[in-house]
Amino acid sequence: MEDLIIAIVAAVVVVGGGGGTLLVRSRHRHALQAPPPDRAVESGPSSGSSAAAGTATAQPTLAPGTTVTLPPDVAAAAAPEVEKPPPSAGRMVRLRSRLARSQSAFGGVLLNLLSSDRLDDDTWDEIEETLITADMGVAPARQLVEDLRTDVKVEGTRDPAEVRSMLRRELLNQVGVDMDRSLHTARHGDRPAVVLVVGVNGTGKTTTCAKLARVLIGDGQTVLLGAADTFRAAAVDQLQTWGDRVGAPVIRSDREGADPASVAFDAVNQGIERGADVVIVDTAGRLHTKAGLMDELGKIKRVISRHATVDEVLLVLDATTGQNGLRQARVFAEVVDVTGVVLTKLDGTAKGGIVIAVQRELGVPVKLVGLGEGQDDMAPFEPEAFVDAIVGG
Repeated sequence: MEDLIIAIVAAVVVVGGGGGTLLVRSRHRHALQAPPPDRAVESGPSSGSSAAAGTATAQPTLAPGTTVTLPPDVAAAAAPEVEKPPPSAGRMVRLRSRLARSQSAFGGVLLNLLSSDRLDDDTWDEIEETLITADMGVAPARQLVEDLRTDVKVEGTRDPAEVRSMLRRELLNQVGVDMDRSLHTARHGDRPAVVLVVGVNGTGKTTTCAKLARVLIGDGQTVLLGAADTFRAAAVDQLQTWGDRVGAPVIRSDREGADPASVAFDAVNQGIERGADVVIVDTAGRLHTKAGLMDELGKIKRVISRHATVDEVLLVLDATTGQNGLRQARVFAEVVDVTGVVLTKLDGTAKGGIVIAVQRELGVPVKLVGLGEGQDDMAPFEPEAFVDAIVGG
């Protein structure tokens, strides 16, 4: 079977003639076809050569418009099986032990202080300091302390179970159980939903795109990824690798440093043509000025809006960066309408208060959290599971 595939590919190369344009490899169309010059190209799972990785080669290519169709059995053999991901429902509960490892110490300190025989001003100051050092922020910490002091005075208890119940209730109030955390990824008639993923490099933005794709695939949706972080070549290759791993086709440019808006436009067009449910677009994260960031993200959104609706703008933040992450959040909130936050690395050294702080800062909910490095370690945020991991409920 492998010999047959190699023979077909070799025949394609011989037919084409000279040129440096990339071939398109598609596991969805069962075809190899030369793309138009300077256009985005797709690399699907099973990309192994430099051509499939998006690197210009000196090999001859097909004449424009020439297509060679693979027999169905050959195409099926060429595309690797991708394990079906679990559904999104209940993911955070299943991963709660990872969250508890980093949050239980924080919750334990609070419970010990609240259960002490003497709750004087010094003890309440210590409780407030504990909350602030957990990245909650000064204003939310003070509010929580005031609410706890009222609860303790009214209920007059030091019983550990009752103290835990009080702390759980007040933390849930701060986290916001009534916030709409749903991802808006429903198709609009014949048009896919579009999700823009924004954030600075190093936060896990690119891997978030692929992990989110796998979450949606687990819920039965078809997903296409757009590699519009073209200023960082490694980001495009990284998204390709993850796309192969999770089973989501990637639309990428064959030119380094291509216009991000052009790639986003092509990704959405491909999503429309293929009947995809969702198009997820990875955007640039290394623009050094706020003006440049505003221009680039605004251009991407305008270009996409010609053919589809941008349903979600998700801001990816590294949960371990604390106040630095909040500063990043402020910049992005000023230049783009953020609809939700993705907190990555929440299972590491992150302190749970960042969830409360970023929601208070931006006025938008945390919708997803990263709880590990694996492809299924991203989960929709569930306030109850989060608080229970802190207080040990």
